[in-house]
Amino acid sequence: MAVAETQLYSKVLNKVKNRSTCALLESLLSMGFPAHIAQKALAATGHKTADEASKWLHSHCNDPSLDDPIPQEYALYLCPTGPLHDKLQEFWKESKNQCARNKAHEIFPHITLCDFFTCEDRKVEFLHEALKKVGDRFLNLFPPAISLSLHSSVSYLGFFMNDAHANVIKEFAVAFATEASILADCRVKPCTKQLHLTLAHKFYPHHQKTLEQLAKSINPGQSCLWTAALYSRDMRFVNYQILQALFQYKPQNIDELMLNTGDLIYVDRSQQSDVSDGWVIGTSHRTGCRGFLPENYTEKANESDTWVKHREYTFTPASGLLPKNENEPRRKLNGEVHIPVMTKSVTQTLAFQTVALRRGLLVMRHGERVDHVFGKSWIQQCLTADGKYHRADLNFPASLPKRRDGIKHFEYDPPLSCCGVFQSRLVGEALLEKQEAVSRVYCSPALRCIQTAKLKVLNAPFLFLNLLFIAGLKLEQKIKIRVEPGLFEWTKWEANKIIPSFMALTELTEATYNIDPILKSHKTVLQK
Repeated sequence: MAVAETQLYSKVLNKVKNRSTCALLESLLSMGFPAHIAQKALAATGHKTADEASKWLHSHCNDPSLDDPIPQEYALYLCPTGPLHDKLQEFWKESKNQCARNKAHEIFPHITLCDFFTCEDRKVEFLHEALKKVGDRFLNLFPPAISLSLHSSVSYLGFFMNDAHANVIKEFAVAFATEASILADCRVKPCTKQLHLTLAHKFYPHHQKTLEQLAKSINPGQSCLWTAALYSRDMRFVNYQILQALFQYKPQNIDELMLNTGDLIYVDRSQQSDVSDGWVIGTSHRTGCRGFLPENYTEKANESDTWVKHREYTFTPASGLLPKNENEPRRKLNGEVHIPVMTKSVTQTLAFQTVALRRGLLVMRHGERVDHVFGKSWIQQCLTADGKYHRADLNFPASLPKRRDGIKHFEYDPPLSCCGVFQSRLVGEALLEKQEAVSRVYCSPALRCIQTAKLKVLNAPFLFLNLLFIAGLKLEQKIKIRVEPGLFEWTKWEANKIIPSFMALTELTEATYNIDPILKSHKTVLQK
């Protein structure tokens, strides 16, 4: 390095080191968090906002490793955006459907510029500064379009970058590594080998032809904005399997892990030999806590799902023209947010298309039923000596509708509890706030479902199946409940081998339920 350059870098380094504590860190320190823990939270959340870092700290209040001085690992990737990115995502989806998962599915489409390296939490901001400075320096040197060619082998499929373009991008990676080493005092190794964008890796050999055929549908010359993105990951869990919780799980024992839907879990497969069948031991990405969890509550997730994006620098074409992509209305350009201007006519057309195409089906369950709370013998608790209904508990309904086959048939066709009524109405009011319209309501003939349908809300252009809530939307007189016996299912809770005796449509109407008497059911078990 020339003497002048050495002196320049020395000045920059001294200037950076003499800076005062950043505003985000000051905000966390004012909340009472120790400096090293606050810096760890900022690094783990991408140095975005103090609020996000504060939430991370509260989630990790029981994390046994919170005080450990283990830094994050960082990597610099060149990622495509726009139409090319969309095509690559289609390939990801189709290749997984037709040829199962392979190693490439673990990470989003990218070209590696600098492989993972460590950086102290207190110096992460200098990495952000390095990316911005080097990006500005190479902005006018970056190729307006990158030439990619497809390459295939027995275990690899991907695009190789043209040498001329690759040389410029390698220089960018080297410049970032140098700047990061000076500012953040960390060792960064830039990629000097063949630059490539992996499509599939470590797949079964008999899938090669199928993958090649899918890859040929990708036009690598499509318009694209390339973004240099800085990501971080927790270095303790490299090579761990990532699971994602499908359901909530509340621990039954002290050594079990609390799960919320969507939680990501790190699992080391080499440590599962002594674990009971159906269970695994893992560490929560959300809380940092470790414990046992039921594996059937989870599904496999991608390695990059646990990564955090810190900063990105988008290289705009030299001409200043941007690829047009309606799916990306906002884009960061050279550190600034660009909002494309859309004419009124186009906006109106898109709005019209959205309304015209919006159609869906919402399937919902009923509210809390009486027999789930008081057991199968609930009806015996409510009968007086002369066979009349008596409200034995405040969670029992205040009264029961009249039915010709007698009160005892409610044992197999139970109503909602008072809590169930409250649940249904509350959900109905929540859906009312969405200000949606409703077209149809279809409901099981079970009394609990009819009651839920009356209390909950119909949400239109949605077609609601089973239990829908009309009262919350004030639509009792506008929307009739279409009773469809084919929607009733009794294979789990019900022990009977025959369908319970339901109330007739006329009885339901007399009980003030707005029933549609004209509907022709697919299954006929009700009396008209």
